Amino acid sequence: MAETKNKSTFHHIEIPEDWEFRKLGDIGKIRMCKRVFNHETSEEGDIPFFKIGTFGKEPDAFISKELYENYRKKFSFPKVGDILISAAGTLGRTVVYDGSPAYFQDSNIVWIDNDESLVINRYLFYIYQTIKYESEGGTIQRLYNGIISDAKFLRPPLPEQKAIAQVLSTADAAIHTTEKLIAQKELRKKWLMQQLLTGKKRLKGFDGEWEKQPLKNFIKQVSRKIDKPNHPYLGIGLRSHGKGTFLKPDEDPAKNSMDSFYVVRPNDLIVNITFAWEQAIAIVRPEDDGALASHRFPTYTFKEEKGHPDFFKFFILQPKMKYMLELISPGGAGRNRVMSKSDFIKLEFLVPDYQEQIAIAQVLQAADKEISLLKAKAEKLREQKKGLMQVLLTGKKRLL
Repeated sequence: MAETKNKSTFHHIEIPEDWEFRKLGDIGKIRMCKRVFNHETSEEGDIPFFKIGTFGKEPDAFISKELYENYRKKFSFPKVGDILISAAGTLGRTVVYDGSPAYFQDSNIVWIDNDESLVINRYLFYIYQTIKYESEGGTIQRLYNGIISDAKFLRPPLPEQKAIAQVLSTADAAIHTTEKLIAQKELRKKWLMQQLLTGKKRLKGFDGEWEKQPLKNFIKQVSRKIDKPNHPYLGIGLRSHGKGTFLKPDEDPAKNSMDSFYVVRPNDLIVNITFAWEQAIAIVRPEDDGALASHRFPTYTFKEEKGHPDFFKFFILQPKMKYMLELISPGGAGRNRVMSKSDFIKLEFLVPDYQEQIAIAQVLQAADKEISLLKAKAEKLREQKKGLMQVLLTGKKRLL
């Protein structure tokens, strides 16, 4: 790729002499489908009808094939390859129309009927990802036709549009392949958890029967009580649905009504008694060391060579654990259903011996590491694509 020299600028970036400024309105008219009324839709039917809330997702409404054929012939309808734009909701989201039978909510989902002798759709797709919509009123609540038409972009010659689109679509393909692999690995990990944590699948070298035992055989409550600090401190919180811990700074402890707190340490098991029924339970992370918990967060340590925290990190995320936590959390006001701490340690589960716990944890940790590496790779690919777009769509780097 060669460096570019030019006298003109676009967003303070020099651009090539053979490129030109354009507005989206210069390359085609904004189109939309004919309005479909609520009484013309149903929850089941022949043709998916995408509203702004289901744009790019699964449809929840349908229209008849007769209405679809009639409207498609008589009124505006996208061609294969046209890029649909969300004018409401998440503004500027795009979906490339692939030709599948479908209909789209008028005014909320629009497209430019662009002249591909000026701008090809594949290039326009990437322009939409970087374009800046502007309005005299400041914050844009909706993409009105005038806002879309006035949006500015740079138009290189057609051969260069094709070359740029090819490079960026190759980057997209690499991202998509990695994201698909992540989804496959996450499904495999889910399957492994279902099999290994229930004893349906056993690892080589382990064949002893699992015993049904109460949690008190593996954990014991610990109390590291301290007085409320008189200086800023880090508190620990628990997300519901097994999504782990988080740290929350308290910059003004004087305003906190509690007089005492409890120190947590890595590998503690911690549970929120108010939201246990929503699976607010986790193993304390190394980065949480020394954080302070309220009395609503009882903390437990694992008994030596009885319960392994790496195993229970996965074990507590099982659907059965959530079900059991619901049983010992009687109904209360609103969403607050307080779990019984005495009942918690009496909960019984089928659990393997200590060595098998370690082996299972190692398998699941390896799966986690594999997924983490792939996610890091995907993020790096997205950053690389972002960098490519910054230089290719402004002409800072040339392909031809």
